[in-house]
Amino acid sequence: MSVLAVSLPVPAPAAGEVRRHAPVRVLPGLRITLGFSVFYLCLIVLIPLSALVFKTFTLTWPQFWDAVTAPRVLASYRLTFGASFLAALVNAVLGLLVAWVLVRYSFPGKKIVDAMVDLPFALPTAVAGISLAALLAGNGWIGRYLEPHGIQLAFNPNGVLIALIFIGLPFVVRTVQPVLEDAEKELEEAATCLGATRWQTFTRVIFPAIAPALLTGFAMAFARAVGEYGSVIFIAGNMPMVSEITPLIIISKLEQYDYAGATAVACVMLVASFALLLLINGLQAWQRKRTAGGAL
Repeated sequence: MSVLAVSLPVPAPAAGEVRRHAPVRVLPGLRITLGFSVFYLCLIVLIPLSALVFKTFTLTWPQFWDAVTAPRVLASYRLTFGASFLAALVNAVLGLLVAWVLVRYSFPGKKIVDAMVDLPFALPTAVAGISLAALLAGNGWIGRYLEPHGIQLAFNPNGVLIALIFIGLPFVVRTVQPVLEDAEKELEEAATCLGATRWQTFTRVIFPAIAPALLTGFAMAFARAVGEYGSVIFIAGNMPMVSEITPLIIISKLEQYDYAGATAVACVMLVASFALLLLINGLQAWQRKRTAGGAL
Protein backbone atom coordinates (compact mmCIF):
# COMPACT_ATOMS: atom_id res chain seq x y z
CA MET A 1 0.00 0.00 0.00
CA SER A 2 1.56 3.24 -1.07
CA VAL A 3 1.20 6.45 0.81
CA LEU A 4 0.99 9.62 -1.21
CA ALA A 5 2.46 12.70 0.49
CA VAL A 6 0.44 15.68 -0.39
CA SER A 7 2.01 19.04 0.39
CA LEU A 8 -0.61 21.55 1.31
CA PRO A 9 0.08 25.17 0.35
CA VAL A 10 0.78 27.48 3.30
CA PRO A 11 -1.51 30.47 3.16
CA ALA A 12 0.34 33.71 2.60
CA PRO A 13 0.00 36.31 5.36
CA ALA A 14 -2.42 39.04 4.74
CA ALA A 15 -1.13 42.38 3.59
CA GLY A 16 -2.27 44.03 6.81
CA GLU A 17 -0.28 41.55 8.89
CA VAL A 18 2.91 42.20 6.88
CA ARG A 19 2.60 45.89 7.38
CA ARG A 20 1.82 45.40 11.05
CA HIS A 21 4.93 43.32 11.77
CA ALA A 22 7.33 45.23 9.52
CA PRO A 23 9.72 47.51 11.42
CA VAL A 24 8.77 51.13 11.27
CA ARG A 25 11.66 53.53 10.89
CA VAL A 26 10.89 56.98 12.18
CA LEU A 27 14.23 58.47 11.10
CA PRO A 28 16.04 57.93 7.77
CA GLY A 29 18.48 55.09 7.20
CA LEU A 30 21.73 54.44 9.00
CA ARG A 31 23.97 56.12 6.44
CA ILE A 32 22.10 59.43 6.50
CA THR A 33 21.73 59.63 10.28
CA LEU A 34 25.30 58.47 10.91
CA GLY A 35 26.68 60.93 8.39
CA PHE A 36 24.73 63.79 9.93
CA SER A 37 25.83 62.77 13.45
CA VAL A 38 29.50 62.65 12.47
CA PHE A 39 29.22 65.98 10.64
CA TYR A 40 27.54 67.61 13.64
CA LEU A 41 30.14 66.26 16.08
CA CYS A 42 32.96 67.45 13.85
CA LEU A 43 31.42 70.90 13.52
CA ILE A 44 30.65 71.40 17.20
CA VAL A 45 33.34 69.38 19.00
CA LEU A 46 36.21 68.09 16.89
CA ILE A 47 36.99 71.18 14.80
CA PRO A 48 37.24 73.58 17.79
CA LEU A 49 39.34 71.09 19.74
CA SER A 50 41.56 70.49 16.71
CA ALA A 51 42.09 74.23 16.36
CA LEU A 52 43.11 74.31 20.01
CA VAL A 53 45.67 71.55 19.52
CA PHE A 54 47.02 72.95 16.24
CA LYS A 55 47.49 76.38 17.81
CA THR A 56 49.46 74.77 20.62
CA PHE A 57 51.72 73.06 18.06
CA THR A 58 53.02 76.48 17.04
CA LEU A 59 55.04 76.39 20.27
CA THR A 60 58.25 74.47 20.61
CA TRP A 61 58.47 71.92 23.40
CA PRO A 62 60.51 74.23 25.70
CA GLN A 63 58.03 77.06 25.10
CA PHE A 64 55.10 74.74 25.79
CA TRP A 65 56.72 73.42 28.95
CA ASP A 66 57.49 76.93 30.20
CA ALA A 67 53.90 78.01 29.52
CA VAL A 68 52.25 75.15 31.42
CA THR A 69 54.74 74.98 34.32
CA ALA A 70 55.10 78.66 35.17
CA PRO A 71 54.83 79.24 38.95
CA ARG A 72 51.59 81.18 38.56
CA VAL A 73 50.08 78.45 36.41
CA LEU A 74 51.18 75.68 38.78
CA ALA A 75 49.58 77.57 41.67
CA SER A 76 46.34 77.73 39.69
CA TYR A 77 46.53 73.97 39.05
CA ARG A 78 46.89 73.28 42.76
CA LEU A 79 43.95 75.50 43.63
CA THR A 80 41.69 74.29 40.81
CA PHE A 81 42.24 70.56 41.22
CA GLY A 82 42.67 70.67 45.00
CA ALA A 83 39.53 72.72 45.63
CA SER A 84 37.59 70.63 43.10
CA PHE A 85 38.61 67.41 44.83
CA LEU A 86 37.69 68.72 48.29
CA ALA A 87 34.38 70.09 47.00
CA ALA A 88 33.57 66.73 45.41
CA LEU A 89 34.35 64.95 48.69
CA VAL A 90 32.08 67.30 50.63
CA ASN A 91 29.34 66.86 48.03
CA ALA A 92 29.69 63.07 48.23
CA VAL A 93 28.82 63.20 51.93
CA LEU A 94 26.23 65.99 51.84
CA GLY A 95 24.70 64.75 48.60
CA LEU A 96 24.23 61.28 50.08
CA LEU A 97 22.50 62.78 53.12
CA VAL A 98 20.22 64.97 50.98
CA ALA A 99 19.33 62.05 48.71
CA TRP A 100 18.63 59.85 51.74
CA VAL A 101 16.27 62.43 53.26
CA LEU A 102 14.43 62.96 49.97
CA VAL A 103 13.95 59.22 49.42
CA ARG A 104 13.32 57.85 52.90
CA TYR A 105 11.32 60.60 54.63
CA SER A 106 8.14 62.56 54.00
CA PHE A 107 7.84 66.08 55.37
CA PRO A 108 6.06 69.34 54.53
CA GLY A 109 7.76 71.16 51.67
CA LYS A 110 9.54 68.07 50.38
CA LYS A 111 8.80 68.92 46.75
CA ILE A 112 10.19 72.42 47.26
CA VAL A 113 13.42 71.01 48.71
CA ASP A 114 13.62 68.51 45.85
CA ALA A 115 13.26 71.34 43.33
CA MET A 116 15.88 73.46 45.11
CA VAL A 117 18.46 70.72 44.53
CA ASP A 118 18.30 71.51 40.81
CA LEU A 119 18.71 75.25 41.37
CA PRO A 120 22.47 75.28 40.57
CA PHE A 121 21.61 73.69 37.20
CA ALA A 122 19.19 76.45 36.24
CA LEU A 123 20.86 79.42 37.93
CA PRO A 124 23.40 81.29 35.79
CA THR A 125 26.84 80.79 37.28
CA ALA A 126 27.54 84.51 37.41
CA VAL A 127 24.38 85.04 39.46
CA ALA A 128 25.49 82.27 41.82
CA GLY A 129 28.90 83.91 42.27
CA ILE A 130 27.43 87.35 42.93
CA SER A 131 24.93 85.89 45.40
CA LEU A 132 27.62 84.02 47.32
CA ALA A 133 29.82 87.10 47.42
CA ALA A 134 26.92 89.19 48.73
CA LEU A 135 26.35 86.65 51.48
CA LEU A 136 29.93 85.88 52.52
CA ALA A 137 31.78 89.16 51.98
CA GLY A 138 32.86 91.25 54.94
CA ASN A 139 29.77 93.44 54.60
CA GLY A 140 27.46 90.59 53.56
CA TRP A 141 24.56 89.11 55.43
CA ILE A 142 26.67 86.26 56.86
CA GLY A 143 30.22 87.55 56.46
CA ARG A 144 29.63 90.56 58.69
CA TYR A 145 29.14 88.23 61.66
CA LEU A 146 32.07 85.93 60.83
CA GLU A 147 34.89 88.31 59.92
CA PRO A 148 35.08 89.91 63.42
CA HIS A 149 35.95 86.42 64.67
CA GLY A 150 38.69 85.98 62.06
CA ILE A 151 36.62 83.79 59.73
CA GLN A 152 36.89 85.04 56.14
CA LEU A 153 34.98 83.03 53.56
CA ALA A 154 35.07 85.35 50.56
CA PHE A 155 37.88 86.54 48.26
CA ASN A 156 40.23 83.71 49.19
CA PRO A 157 40.48 79.94 48.51
CA ASN A 158 37.63 79.34 50.96
CA GLY A 159 35.30 81.20 48.62
CA VAL A 160 36.45 79.03 45.72
CA LEU A 161 35.66 75.88 47.71
CA ILE A 162 32.20 77.11 48.71
CA ALA A 163 31.32 78.04 45.12
CA LEU A 164 32.42 74.62 43.84
CA ILE A 165 30.39 72.88 46.53
CA PHE A 166 27.35 74.89 45.47
CA ILE A 167 27.54 73.99 41.79
CA GLY A 168 28.49 70.32 42.33
CA LEU A 169 25.88 69.17 44.86
CA PRO A 170 23.11 68.30 42.35
CA PHE A 171 25.35 65.86 40.49
CA VAL A 172 25.71 63.63 43.55
CA VAL A 173 22.09 63.91 44.68
CA ARG A 174 20.60 63.12 41.27
CA THR A 175 22.99 60.19 40.77
CA VAL A 176 22.40 58.54 44.14
CA GLN A 177 18.69 59.28 44.49
CA PRO A 178 17.41 56.76 41.86
CA VAL A 179 19.58 54.00 43.31
CA LEU A 180 18.21 54.60 46.80
CA GLU A 181 14.67 54.55 45.42
CA ASP A 182 15.29 51.15 43.78
CA ALA A 183 17.05 49.65 46.81
CA GLU A 184 15.26 46.73 48.42
CA LYS A 185 14.19 47.63 51.95
CA GLU A 186 13.59 43.95 52.68
CA LEU A 187 17.36 43.44 52.87
CA GLU A 188 17.63 46.14 55.53
CA GLU A 189 14.75 44.61 57.48
CA ALA A 190 16.36 41.18 57.25
CA ALA A 191 19.67 42.56 58.53
CA THR A 192 17.87 44.21 61.44
CA CYS A 193 16.04 40.97 62.28
CA LEU A 194 19.39 39.15 62.31
CA GLY A 195 20.69 41.55 64.94
CA ALA A 196 22.70 44.01 62.83
CA THR A 197 23.13 47.50 64.19
CA ARG A 198 22.26 50.57 62.16
CA TRP A 199 25.91 51.14 61.31
CA GLN A 200 26.37 47.52 60.23
CA THR A 201 23.24 47.69 58.10
CA PHE A 202 24.48 50.83 56.40
CA THR A 203 28.07 49.68 55.81
CA ARG A 204 27.30 46.09 54.75
CA VAL A 205 23.90 46.33 53.05
CA ILE A 206 23.15 49.87 51.90
CA PHE A 207 26.57 51.32 51.09
CA PRO A 208 27.75 48.48 48.78
CA ALA A 209 24.59 48.98 46.70
CA ILE A 210 24.97 52.74 46.32
CA ALA A 211 28.78 52.91 46.16
CA PRO A 212 29.02 52.84 42.32
CA ALA A 213 26.43 55.61 41.99
CA LEU A 214 28.15 57.63 44.70
CA LEU A 215 31.51 57.30 42.94
CA THR A 216 29.92 58.36 39.66
CA GLY A 217 28.37 61.41 41.30
CA PHE A 218 31.71 62.25 42.91
CA ALA A 219 33.50 62.06 39.57
CA MET A 220 30.85 64.17 37.83
CA ALA A 221 30.99 66.83 40.56
CA PHE A 222 34.78 66.86 40.35
CA ALA A 223 34.75 67.20 36.56
CA ARG A 224 32.18 70.01 36.74
CA ALA A 225 34.20 71.88 39.36
CA VAL A 226 37.46 71.69 37.40
CA GLY A 227 36.02 73.71 34.52
CA GLU A 228 33.92 76.13 36.58
CA TYR A 229 34.50 79.83 35.97
CA GLY A 230 31.44 82.05 36.38
CA SER A 231 30.50 81.34 39.99
CA VAL A 232 34.13 81.31 41.19
CA ILE A 233 35.38 84.49 39.57
CA PHE A 234 33.20 86.77 41.73
CA ILE A 235 34.08 85.23 45.09
CA ALA A 236 37.68 84.06 44.62
CA GLY A 237 39.44 87.41 44.91
CA ASN A 238 41.61 86.40 41.93
CA MET A 239 44.92 87.06 43.68
CA PRO A 240 47.88 85.58 41.76
CA MET A 241 49.49 82.60 43.49
CA VAL A 242 46.69 82.61 46.09
CA SER A 243 43.13 82.45 44.72
CA GLU A 244 43.54 82.37 40.95
CA ILE A 245 41.96 79.43 39.15
CA THR A 246 43.21 77.93 35.90
CA PRO A 247 40.31 79.15 33.70
CA LEU A 248 41.16 82.69 34.82
CA ILE A 249 44.77 82.11 33.75
CA ILE A 250 43.52 81.21 30.27
CA ILE A 251 41.32 84.31 30.11
CA SER A 252 44.21 86.49 31.26
CA LYS A 253 46.51 85.13 28.56
CA LEU A 254 43.85 85.72 25.92
CA GLU A 255 43.43 89.32 27.07
CA GLN A 256 47.20 89.73 26.70
CA TYR A 257 47.01 88.28 23.16
CA ASP A 258 49.10 85.30 24.24
CA TYR A 259 46.97 82.87 22.27
CA ALA A 260 49.55 80.11 22.11
CA GLY A 261 50.15 80.24 25.86
CA ALA A 262 46.40 80.19 26.51
CA THR A 263 45.89 77.16 24.26
CA ALA A 264 48.83 75.39 25.93
CA VAL A 265 47.22 75.70 29.36
CA ALA A 266 43.87 74.81 27.82
CA CYS A 267 45.38 71.62 26.38
CA VAL A 268 46.41 70.56 29.88
CA MET A 269 42.84 71.09 31.05
CA LEU A 270 41.58 69.22 27.96
CA VAL A 271 43.69 66.17 28.79
CA ALA A 272 42.43 66.28 32.37
CA SER A 273 38.83 66.51 31.11
CA PHE A 274 39.29 63.48 28.85
CA ALA A 275 40.73 61.52 31.76
CA LEU A 276 37.75 62.46 33.92
CA LEU A 277 35.32 61.45 31.16
CA LEU A 278 37.00 58.05 30.88
CA LEU A 279 36.77 57.66 34.64
CA ILE A 280 33.07 58.58 34.66
CA ASN A 281 32.28 56.18 31.81
CA GLY A 282 34.18 53.41 33.56
CA LEU A 283 32.29 54.01 36.80
CA GLN A 284 28.96 54.03 34.99
CA ALA A 285 29.81 50.76 33.24
CA TRP A 286 30.76 49.25 36.59
CA GLN A 287 27.48 50.47 38.07
CA ARG A 288 25.49 48.86 35.25
CA LYS A 289 27.32 45.54 35.73
CA ARG A 290 26.65 45.56 39.45
CA THR A 291 23.00 46.43 38.88
CA ALA A 292 22.62 43.64 36.31
CA GLY A 293 24.41 41.18 38.58
CA GLY A 294 22.18 42.11 41.50
CA ALA A 295 19.08 41.66 39.35
CA LEU A 296 20.18 38.15 38.39
